[in-house]
Amino acid sequence: MWLFLHSGSRGIGNRIAQHHITVAQALMKKWWIDLPDRDLAYLVEGTDEFDRYIAELRWAQQFALLNREEMMDRVIRQLSDFMGAPVAEIERINCHHNFTQKETHFGKSVWLSRKGAISARKEQLGLIPGSMGTASYVVSGRGSALALESSPHGAGRTHSRSAARREFTHEQLREAMVGIEFRDTAAFIDEIPAAYKPIDQVMADAADLVEVRHTLRQILNVKGD
Repeated sequence: MWLFLHSGSRGIGNRIAQHHITVAQALMKKWWIDLPDRDLAYLVEGTDEFDRYIAELRWAQQFALLNREEMMDRVIRQLSDFMGAPVAEIERINCHHNFTQKETHFGKSVWLSRKGAISARKEQLGLIPGSMGTASYVVSGRGSALALESSPHGAGRTHSRSAARREFTHEQLREAMVGIEFRDTAAFIDEIPAAYKPIDQVMADAADLVEVRHTLRQILNVKGD
C-alpha cells in the first residue's frame, strides 16, 4: 500500500515570484528596455537582483520538499494510530514539479524550468498523479535527452476550475468516485476526473520518457475544502 500526497510551497513560491517579477519590470523601465509585453521582463544573470531571486527560489523549493516530508510523517502517524500498529515504511519518493534548477543539456549549462513536469533522469524515481478518481503512477526515468530528462507531472486539466463547475454536477462527481472513499461534497466538483486528461493516455504518450514501476488505485482520497 502506498501513501501519496501532492503539495508545493503553498503559495509562498508564488508570492516570491510576484515580487521578483515586479523587480524585473522596474529594471526594464530603468534600463530603457522596450519589450513587446511587460510580462517578458527578466533579471540578468550575475546581477544582485538575479542572485537574490535564485536564492529565494531555492529556499521556496526546499520549503516545498520539507513541507511534503512533514506532511507524510503526519499521515504515517495518523495511519499508525488508526491501525493500532506501526507503519513499516519500505520506500519514500519525494519529487519536485513546477520548479527551476541549473542543469547541463547538450553540452550547455542552462537554467531549466519544468512546468507541469518532473525530472526523469535515467533510473530516477518519480511520481505521476492522475485525478482524484483515476490511477497514479510510480515511475523510473529513462533519461530522454530530447525531453531534457523530463516527463509529465500528471494528467493536466481539460477544463478550468470555473468551467468544470459550470459543466459538471455533484451527482456526476459521485458516479465518478464509486468505490473510492472521499468527502462527498459539491466543493470538489472542480476536481471531477472528467475535468482532467485521461491519465492512461498521458502515460502512453510518455512511454519514451519513463517506465512504470507501480500503478496505484485509490482506496481513500482526502482533500481539504
